[in-house]
Amino acid sequence: MTVRTTHVGSLPRPDTLTRLMYLHQEGGGDAGELEAAITDAVHDVVAMQHGAGIDVVSDGEMGKPGFVNYVSERLEGFGGQAGAWSIDDLEAAPELAIAQYGGEAGAHIMPANCEGPVRYVGAAAARRDIDTLKLALDKVGHVGPGGAFMPAASPGCIATCSPNLHYPDYDSYLDALADAMAEEYRAIVDAGLVLQLDCPDIPMAGHTQFWCRDEVEKRGLVGFAERHMAAIDRALEGIDPSRVRLHLCWGNYEGPHHRDAPLAELLPPVLAGRPQTISFEAANPRHEHEWADVAEMTIPEDKVLLPGVVDTLNNIVEHPRLIAQRLERYTRLVGTDRVMAGTDCGFGTFVGFGRVGPTVAEMKLRAITEGAALVRG
Repeated sequence: MTVRTTHVGSLPRPDTLTRLMYLHQEGGGDAGELEAAITDAVHDVVAMQHGAGIDVVSDGEMGKPGFVNYVSERLEGFGGQAGAWSIDDLEAAPELAIAQYGGEAGAHIMPANCEGPVRYVGAAAARRDIDTLKLALDKVGHVGPGGAFMPAASPGCIATCSPNLHYPDYDSYLDALADAMAEEYRAIVDAGLVLQLDCPDIPMAGHTQFWCRDEVEKRGLVGFAERHMAAIDRALEGIDPSRVRLHLCWGNYEGPHHRDAPLAELLPPVLAGRPQTISFEAANPRHEHEWADVAEMTIPEDKVLLPGVVDTLNNIVEHPRLIAQRLERYTRLVGTDRVMAGTDCGFGTFVGFGRVGPTVAEMKLRAITEGAALVRG
């Protein structure tokens, strides 16, 4: 059996779409022009992934300003401008923080605060994303194993990015987010797509000064992860775990990452949750070695591992043989049927972000396909 291929979700956006999305975030622009640009971009990226041989494709998150800040338009109760948070490892290299977050792209991340009761009001927007993706799939005739997936922000991801100014405590806020976002999660799965929950909040809790840092200190990293997984399980009630995957990352930014928490500490509470497939960074030089830690764990028989086998922060295209070697570290543990090949993170987590352009992103996806075909079962 050949290892199935996919990626984490976001792909490089066309410059025209980036400009239109900026205008939209600023409260201007033409809605029809933006809608047409999103549709064209989704069709193009689906065709690109299909041509690269990717089995489980996405819409590239073309219709979202970012993997988490998009929820400000889909959740009632949010408003204002959230304060910035800092990342511990970048304090040692402030020039990197300025280079990545100090420009126009950084200014358009724009997370909001929770200022009132949370309620999901994004059904129409979610349906638009789903319909646009399915239309693009039909256009290219994509019928790869697993079909297509759509990312969505996890409750904990939203909670850490958007300060709570309304609920009496963190637990109440987190559960309210889980109950609200459950509607979007169900819509994605009911449409026949795989749901991907983006959870950088769990690994990043150890080295990020979120507004809720006291919750991390009070619960500890494992306890914080367990609480966030409990919110995920709450939101996924009644959803088939085999239709859900969860993505972990330590932040898709260039930095030393010398303060990152170890995967060995975080993976057990994540594996105990409902999502069947677990995506994690396994290619970048700060985390590639952790395959040896995974080898010492007992992986539940109902879980699928989705290690990143290409780095999304550089323009070097990994050799297919290297990709195969990375995958075989995991197939030897759980078998080829329980391993998928992916990327460490997305190529464009927010509009305007990402050093890797569309040409190299496509080359990296093709390399994943070629590397997966070399894996010895």
